[in-house]
Amino acid sequence: MQIRTLAGSTALAALAFGSAGWADVTPEEVWQNWQDMSASYGQSMTASAQRTEGDRLTVEGLKVVFKQEGSEVEATIDEVRFNGNDDGTVDVTMSDSYPVTMVIDDIPAEGEVAGEPTRIGITVRQPGLKMTAGGGGEETSYVFSIPTLEIGVDEVDGVDAAAMELKADITLTDTQGSYLVKGLETKTLTSDFSAATAEMVLRMKDEESSGVMNMRASLTDLKGTSGGTLVPGVDMADMAAALKAGFSSKADFTYGPTTMEFDFTDGADSAKGSASTASGRFNVAMDDRTLAYGGAANSVNMTMSGTQIPFPQLTVNYAEAAFDLLMPIAKAEAPQDFRLLTKLVDLKISEEIWAMFDPTKQLPRDPATLVIDASGKAQLDVDVLDPAAQAAMETAPPGEIHALDVNALRLSAAGAELTGTGGFTFDNSDKTTFPGMPLPTGKMELKLVGGNGLLDKLVAMGLIPQDQAMGARMMLGMFARTVEGQEDTLTSDLEFKDKGFYANGQRLQ
Repeated sequence: MQIRTLAGSTALAALAFGSAGWADVTPEEVWQNWQDMSASYGQSMTASAQRTEGDRLTVEGLKVVFKQEGSEVEATIDEVRFNGNDDGTVDVTMSDSYPVTMVIDDIPAEGEVAGEPTRIGITVRQPGLKMTAGGGGEETSYVFSIPTLEIGVDEVDGVDAAAMELKADITLTDTQGSYLVKGLETKTLTSDFSAATAEMVLRMKDEESSGVMNMRASLTDLKGTSGGTLVPGVDMADMAAALKAGFSSKADFTYGPTTMEFDFTDGADSAKGSASTASGRFNVAMDDRTLAYGGAANSVNMTMSGTQIPFPQLTVNYAEAAFDLLMPIAKAEAPQDFRLLTKLVDLKISEEIWAMFDPTKQLPRDPATLVIDASGKAQLDVDVLDPAAQAAMETAPPGEIHALDVNALRLSAAGAELTGTGGFTFDNSDKTTFPGMPLPTGKMELKLVGGNGLLDKLVAMGLIPQDQAMGARMMLGMFARTVEGQEDTLTSDLEFKDKGFYANGQRLQ
């Protein structure tokens, strides 16, 4: 549902702001392009009236409605003006502001009755919007700029936001971009977007407890690109069917220095915190075969303090965090690529946290790092976005794994580090040699530095009993060997071959 919401929101924004090579295009063609685009996204677009005066087409009471399971969004623009220029382009202007209504259904817990839906009233303000359309025939393009774009919540369930002591606003400055649409029936689109800053302000008050929360966030140097294919006559609420019909979507977003601050009070309890990051990214892509999404943040610093925190201030920072996922989503005749990346680099926590379990500083305060980078091949037997297939997956696996490569494995903390790489293939016709799993072939190479020293410290601190530490050393002795000339260093070659499992050349199974 979140993906459908993103697609619908992107469509609404595209129609509001637009995308530009220049050729002759008329006001009527641009207006028709808006309607066609809206229909391609599964929206309805209507107007209460329209009139033509010379080279100007004026559309009044323009209403866009987008529905999907569990929610509905409706936007109404009083007036949109399409003004033809001598060079064959069309300038588009509209009301400086327009209302948007969101209706979100209540989703009850199992066995409970759904409550009334929530209605949220929003106003979008875009004074100084400049938009120009060009193209013609099978291609229409737009360029746009908005000095200041403001989006704010006005009311919730008919109650004025100010009366509720609610403030939820987003403000973008120096917004500009372009948008290109190609095709008459099936349409392809590409766009780019940038904004100098984005400011978000949130203030909420709990009517029952009188608790108050404030939050402010600021992003700078926002940039994004997107693209996709839109197919007419497709119900976008049924994403599985839309993808089969040819719908696709892709978006990449980056941002520069970012800050966030918050505080809340609730009776005797209070807390405040802040966070900052140097840069980050977000990406998502979907077509009839694969789903990909990911994100990253660099140079992140966080602080927090409050009445429930047993020391003056908690601090956490890290150099990089990243997550990337690529996965097949459709039934296929051949194996498809997948990938998973999880990364947290140079994590540091404040000394107050260390002191809670290591007050005598026996453990090194080295930054911690976790990296898991894996890829491979898998073949699905079902379409995982199909509701019927989702029910079947509760009792049977959705497909088969054919290959797995561990491109990088790294875990370092408290003076110890584990690293490794490896690769495996799988014979899915043999699930008896290793009961219940396909027969693997391949090798994993591992290296552990400082492991025994860390065990010694954990035993001395009383965090691990001596007998458990001894058991861990015995396991290491079975699967690893020492490296001469390198202190507290173990290596291990774990291999599946000849229908057996080997550790450092010795067959264990």
